[in-house]
Amino acid sequence: MNMPDPQMMTKEWMAQISNPEQWKTWFNMVPQPQGNPIAGILQDAGASIKPEAIEQLKNAYVAKLTGLWADFMAGKVPELKDRRFAAPAWHASPLSAFNAAAYLLNAEFLSAMADAVEATPHQKQKIAFAVQQIVDAMSPANFLATNPDAQQTLIETKGESLAKGLSNMLADMQKGRISQSDESAFEVGRNVATTPGTVVFENALFQLIQYTPSTPTVHQRPLLMVPPCINKFYILDLQPENSLVRYAVEQGNTVFLMSWRNPDMSMQHLTWDDYVEQGVIEAIKVTQDISGQDKLNMFGFCVGGTIVSTALAVLKARGENPAASLTLLTTFLDFCDTGALDVFIDEPQVALREQTLAKGGLMSGRDLGSTFSSLRPNDLVWNYVQSNYLKGKEPPAFDLLYWNGDGTGLPGPMFCWYLRNTYLENSLKVPGKLTVAGEKVDLSSIDAPAFIYGSREDHIVPWGAAYASTALLNPKKPKANRFILGASGHIAGVINPASKKKRSYWSNDAGKGARTAKAKPLTAEQWMEGATEHVGSWWPEWAAFLAEHGGAQVKAPAKPGNKRHAAIEPAPGRYVKVRAD
Repeated sequence: MNMPDPQMMTKEWMAQISNPEQWKTWFNMVPQPQGNPIAGILQDAGASIKPEAIEQLKNAYVAKLTGLWADFMAGKVPELKDRRFAAPAWHASPLSAFNAAAYLLNAEFLSAMADAVEATPHQKQKIAFAVQQIVDAMSPANFLATNPDAQQTLIETKGESLAKGLSNMLADMQKGRISQSDESAFEVGRNVATTPGTVVFENALFQLIQYTPSTPTVHQRPLLMVPPCINKFYILDLQPENSLVRYAVEQGNTVFLMSWRNPDMSMQHLTWDDYVEQGVIEAIKVTQDISGQDKLNMFGFCVGGTIVSTALAVLKARGENPAASLTLLTTFLDFCDTGALDVFIDEPQVALREQTLAKGGLMSGRDLGSTFSSLRPNDLVWNYVQSNYLKGKEPPAFDLLYWNGDGTGLPGPMFCWYLRNTYLENSLKVPGKLTVAGEKVDLSSIDAPAFIYGSREDHIVPWGAAYASTALLNPKKPKANRFILGASGHIAGVINPASKKKRSYWSNDAGKGARTAKAKPLTAEQWMEGATEHVGSWWPEWAAFLAEHGGAQVKAPAKPGNKRHAAIEPAPGRYVKVRAD
């Protein structure tokens, strides 16, 4: 058998690769969230690749392909280090192994091509993102005809895997999303979101849950928790063994929590001001009234932390200071580094959203879910295509992934304000630049000690951006801030129960917050250099912080609510059970 000339094998393909029209065709083949960030990128005159760079890449590609083909002809099975090709079936078939190795080589070449593009950093980031979407989508593991592992399953099951896979695919098409967990295994209020409590207040935007004490005495000051409105609150209350809410109750806190309503068209005109005024500020007032306490321990997770901080700045401008302390988990206040989401943020994309949503409408939960899934497509998309559809397997029962599939939407005006004023223009950190609920916002005016947490591998809120909050809060009392860095990512780093003693976290007590007394602020890198790693969860550190600012021990409330705010229904309430779309 004669060995083909690799130069001839790649000539036509190279011509296509170098053709911007072909690139645009490929981009259009890849499903993207609404507002495709790649549209028109290759028409930009500033985006190009030097001919000599293309020639250099081509020569390197041909050399590697020549070696790969020679090994194949000699019967040598290539080494496949990519975990997508770890199954024995890939290595048992020389042709499948060669196919996978050729794909990896092509992926390497495409990524190098994207890296060689001469454009602005943001354009390069968007091109690299689009190329990665294509590369991940075109893996031979994603197609039955080129996946020997799925073919082996088909033979072993005598065709049942294919029938079941088609059934799974049709069911997901009905839902409009890929199933990541066995959704029949969970039910909100039955085996997730089960911490005992009572809804004591509701308006058109949220329900307020007061959780039942589990200790005879509690800290005098209650804890008001504000989860992200972009997700359901029960990420903080999955199951008893990994519930941050239950843990806070067990530590002797009277816990109140906001359950955001999943918006429908009746809420399409709500704004960021509404989420601050009718949302967090109203929750503060009700919690104060029920508890009889002027001071509360405030808590915000992700965008919930951004809204809480905005609300506290608004109240400070009105002469009110309700926070005894402020906890921010993986929260942006300074949007200096928006991580993987930066690919979706620029003036044309934000303007497009504003044209369609700024005056009314809903940003659907499905679009939001697609956006986040596109950041990790192999883990959140193609992994399930291979397992659920090609092999006909049922996804496992996993509470976190069940929650991940239970999305929420956002009112268009609120979403557009958030995109422009924070992600795009980073105005929230500038004292007095933004007006919210009729008040100039100055985050530095918030007078409360802050516990600020970041996750080391967070691709949504990079930990350096979470750390940047230490320079914005308590600038005259920097030792009032405490920063903790946890292992893992945006969710797994936060939901790390103390009882399991998993992972680790870092603290830097010498520097406390962003600086030492009479010293320049520490950069994130400097903070890390002086940090100490601790085995286990950071939760006990947070519990100690809450206890420090919780006031005296008092008898636990005998019943929820009060005369003005009577019990409405048991936790978790109705709002959290409404599904998006």
